[in-house]
Amino acid sequence: MPTNAVAKPPERPLSLYSLVAELHAAGKLTDADRSRLINASIGGVHPLVFLAEQKLQDPSRPGERHEMDTLLRWLGQASGQALYDIDPLKINVGNVAEVMSRAFAQRHRILAVEVHRDEVVIASAEPWIHAWERNLEHVLRKRIRRVLADPRDIIRHTAEFYSMAGSVRGARGVNPTAGAAPGVANLEQMLELGSMQEPDANDQHIVNIVDWLLQYAFEQRASDIHIEPRRDVGKVRFRIDGVLHGVYELPQHVCAAVTSRIKILGRMDVAEKRRPQDGRLKTRSPQGSEVELRLSTLPTAFGEKLVMRIFDPDLLQKSFIELGLENDDLQRWTAMTAAGNGIVLVTGPTGSGKTTTLYSTLRRLATAEVNVCTIEDPIEMVEDSFNQMQVNQGIKLDFSAGVRALMRQDPDIIMVGEIRDLETANMAVQAALTGHLVLSTLHTNDSPGSIARLQELGMPAYLIKATLRGIMSQRLVRILCAACKAHEPVDEGAWRQLVQPFDLPPPATVARPVGCKLCRDTGYIGRQGIYEVLVNSPEVQACITPQMEAARIREVAMAEGMRTLRLSGAARVAAGQTTIEEVMRVAPLFDA
Repeated sequence: MPTNAVAKPPERPLSLYSLVAELHAAGKLTDADRSRLINASIGGVHPLVFLAEQKLQDPSRPGERHEMDTLLRWLGQASGQALYDIDPLKINVGNVAEVMSRAFAQRHRILAVEVHRDEVVIASAEPWIHAWERNLEHVLRKRIRRVLADPRDIIRHTAEFYSMAGSVRGARGVNPTAGAAPGVANLEQMLELGSMQEPDANDQHIVNIVDWLLQYAFEQRASDIHIEPRRDVGKVRFRIDGVLHGVYELPQHVCAAVTSRIKILGRMDVAEKRRPQDGRLKTRSPQGSEVELRLSTLPTAFGEKLVMRIFDPDLLQKSFIELGLENDDLQRWTAMTAAGNGIVLVTGPTGSGKTTTLYSTLRRLATAEVNVCTIEDPIEMVEDSFNQMQVNQGIKLDFSAGVRALMRQDPDIIMVGEIRDLETANMAVQAALTGHLVLSTLHTNDSPGSIARLQELGMPAYLIKATLRGIMSQRLVRILCAACKAHEPVDEGAWRQLVQPFDLPPPATVARPVGCKLCRDTGYIGRQGIYEVLVNSPEVQACITPQMEAARIREVAMAEGMRTLRLSGAARVAAGQTTIEEVMRVAPLFDA
């Protein structure tokens, strides 16, 4: 038998004794470790988990230790079974739970991870046990393909997948425990769904589904949860690092009940389904920290669409450098917001990080010596260090009325959620002219375009000159995973397209995404901002006329050191933090 092969005892589970002996024979375990572990007692722990937790030195790879991945890779080579990383985002939970019963999966410590027309992929951590294969193939009438997976993942996801699938079946009137053998799909059960009424929103199955979705979203680092009704099913999608991922498909009746349950938690009108509503709720993450969610419903052709935006309070504790604002851009932003009066604007589309920037700035400015007040629609996150007021159109409390009221509250700093019309803009100007610092947002593509937008609203050029301190436009780009990114020569054509019309020399190499377990095979983990900070200097003010052109303002501002969004992104590409494609995806081309 080759020294690098694991003995294949017939139908015998892996044992610590055999694993230690074969690792030692293959030169992957020291004599001292073998003597210490060969007869160790591990209780009910899987031997692979026990060995991985020991962090043993690997003599065949100096300086390296045995981790679960390396142990599975070695075992996979010996057994001829491929390694499989169980990623719930890529698994159809409903399909895999119907391959076999929960009892069958737990008894044999296996889990279906892919279901195809002629094949089912089954993950296990026992490559030498085959007794269950023939029984399962006979019931499914499909070929079985074995893969190796982390035994901890198999146990965890077996519980999660079957609990979720059981709650869905229970909510739609199907007994989740039916069937002790593989295969739970039943034609009569499926036909009955068409005539069923919506389950009660307080049904325990619905409660379990909502709890699972929330906790799963926190674990996956989702920023938004979308529950979208379609003709026959409801789709659940998570936005992770700015990109939407399909997670689950719910029967339409169950989807409506889940939406109703969340509306109850958010203290929204459950009976009203014809008009949009907003709400909020607080819950806790798996780590025990408090998380706030902002809820929004929208009537669609097939029911109410619900979006939950997740606000991580830890974001507000991050420094500007951690958010991506640094060097000259940070100095300009700090100088603008340190002014005792005037208007400072943050621009960008929805989801570009404007709220985080404003709240982080207000937290820094809200000292004991100043009065900070906000008017928002809605209040994004409740913050103890300043006073917050929410727009209420039902009683005619809009942004302009809110600013007018705040002016009588002896404020030092005012944050207006958004300047949408001339009346709000005029109130912001009046506040700035009377010695207040006003922070607000505009929905424009870049910083110079914001000045043109103010003029379109009807604000005179002389007031813009007198009150505007500066504008910062921002976007969020995905950051490459440091654990797996690779470097390659730069594509000079793509680089020129990124930095045009400027002739900036390309870096020798750039990083590209690869994908690993840490980043869930996306190649990216987390996002940071790229910024375009325009200071309303005397030279820029000279360009602000009734007949002004944004291109001329951009030209003057760049001569004074402003970097456009794409040039800011190009600096991150050169530093190996992100890719050319990612910057071009989020940053507009307005360099003329």
